[in-house]
Amino acid sequence: MMSNFRLHLLSLSLLVGLAAPLGAANAQASISSVGSGSVEDRVTTLERISNAQAQLLQQLQQQMSDNQSDIDSLRGQIQQNSYQLNQVIERQKQLYQQIDSLSSGSNGAQAGGGADAAAAGAAGAAATDSGNSDSASAAAPAQTGDANTDYNAAVALILEKKQYDQAITALQAWVKKYPDSTYQPNANYWLGQLYYNKGKKDDSAYYFATVVKNYAKSPKAPEALFKVGVIMQEKNDTAKAKAVFQQVIKQFPNSDSAKQAQKRLAGL
Repeated sequence: MMSNFRLHLLSLSLLVGLAAPLGAANAQASISSVGSGSVEDRVTTLERISNAQAQLLQQLQQQMSDNQSDIDSLRGQIQQNSYQLNQVIERQKQLYQQIDSLSSGSNGAQAGGGADAAAAGAAGAAATDSGNSDSASAAAPAQTGDANTDYNAAVALILEKKQYDQAITALQAWVKKYPDSTYQPNANYWLGQLYYNKGKKDDSAYYFATVVKNYAKSPKAPEALFKVGVIMQEKNDTAKAKAVFQQVIKQFPNSDSAKQAQKRLAGL
């Protein structure tokens, strides 16, 4: 009988070793106190200790299972966020490619726009008047209240439906409704390009100027400023064209637009 009791005690000791440090310390204290009383009392005490250890192990296993679930959930969120970010980046690449394609297809000429003060001032009033007339002739699509959704809808009028007048109306409404959106530089650039394609160069210069004046750190700013110079050159305002081209080289010296501006200056 004592031999079986020792085996049972040994098994309980092994269970104690698998428990958490705090549980193990309490268990050892409890076992050390089991030194008096009858064998039955000591067995009962050891059974209580064994049950406590079993509960502790169960709690630890449940905690580990909960932690693993939390980790799996976080991994899923990270993967979803990464996918959405990649989608946004890819969408931006496509938009820039479409902008460049539209620009190069406008009768072989490059449109103008940027932050040159003289060009922006001359274009401001004309842009307002033209914008009002365009708004009257083309109804803007209903806005949803979400900046990204409404922006994509306006761009779709250009890239998919080829409804350029409606796109102008939609973009003009969008820039007023969502002044804090990160797509503001893109929207103003689109307006500059669309007006240039319509032959309204003053309006075009106004919106291109807005890109550089208000969003000088935008990737479209160097090209927008360069296009202001092109418009001035096409209007035979050589002095302003030179000033804008020089500003492109000074403000964005490492850009492709600066290289094009240098070529334009050489031909003036």
